[in-house]
Amino acid sequence: MAAYQQRVSVPLDYPVYFTEGVLSPGNPDLAEAISRKEPGLRHRCLFVIERRVGELWPKLRDQIVAYALAHASELELVAEPLVVEGGEKVKNDAEAPFRLHRTFDALAMDRHAVVVAIGGGAMLDMVGYAAATAHRGLRLVRVPTTVLSQNDSGVGVKNGINAFGKKNFIGTFAAPFAVIDDVCFLDTLPARERRAGMSEAVKVACIRDANFFHWLETHSSKLASFERDAMAEMIRRCAILHLEHIATSGDPFELGTARPLDFGHWAAHKLEVLSEFELRHGEAVAIGIALDTQYSASAGLLSEPSVERVIMLLERLGLPLWHAALELSDAAGRPQVLDGIREFREHLGGELTVTLLAEIGKGREVHELDERRIVECLAWLKARARERAA
Repeated sequence: MAAYQQRVSVPLDYPVYFTEGVLSPGNPDLAEAISRKEPGLRHRCLFVIERRVGELWPKLRDQIVAYALAHASELELVAEPLVVEGGEKVKNDAEAPFRLHRTFDALAMDRHAVVVAIGGGAMLDMVGYAAATAHRGLRLVRVPTTVLSQNDSGVGVKNGINAFGKKNFIGTFAAPFAVIDDVCFLDTLPARERRAGMSEAVKVACIRDANFFHWLETHSSKLASFERDAMAEMIRRCAILHLEHIATSGDPFELGTARPLDFGHWAAHKLEVLSEFELRHGEAVAIGIALDTQYSASAGLLSEPSVERVIMLLERLGLPLWHAALELSDAAGRPQVLDGIREFREHLGGELTVTLLAEIGKGREVHELDERRIVECLAWLKARARERAA
């Protein structure tokens, strides 16, 4: 008998607001984001705050309560804001999503209730996974508080936690209900955190937008000193490039074998684990970008002047090019970071597809990586990092 072919199209739409002072009572963005589907109705909301953010912003809870009172016709707090851990610690805690599930159940959160998550990318990943798997999907409004989450992970459709020593082994694809980027949250970030998040802007510029890459070069000194206007513009342009890929790639949930936005990530994900997460994700991505850029030249895809532009931009932004974890080897003397290729292949579904550079602003997909060439590129990278440190 012939198969009956079922096709279902599910439109996804969500706004991303770029704002300042999201919890100021006069700022309508959060209330609008929550009530936009059913204007005139009162929406039940639970705020979840990353512990570190709450410490840096001690008045945050009071601001949430005051905001809800100012917008009482649209928002109803179902409980006091909930505080959870952040960073990779919370993504490595298998019980963290279940604890949220228990809270959602106790508060009778239904599928029209809203979880407002305020925190960095790792915390948003965990809360997003919990929200996506409760009642098959609670509404999630993300309020990212780091450069990396505002310009990349916080505006996308992925959620998850780590397991079995692998990044994001357990997770979902679930679009947020809305995202609100408030540049004010960056003011209290340590310099290392602000700097690390810039690597994703370098990444997406390398593979998607030569004009944006030039803008980053031109504004590198302002970015390196964290000038607010430059940071806000970098975040906005980077986030929009990520959003455009999600909307136009034809594969927003990565059902295929390619992850073109993961330039530099096969090594980065493994490097985070090898460093026992001493490396920030953005720092590991910077090293991965440098490695894959040099590999692109070694493979005959990219010109040497283009390699120099990428490496120089990373250096000007203060991003790392090397970490001692790259020197870890197995019993046979093989660099352990090379295991990231196998793990990347598994995550993709069996066929290796890695994005390299054909020119600045244009990526090229390849299906093989030469380990001997990678080792040579690692040696080159180590030497370059030594020159920089000298």
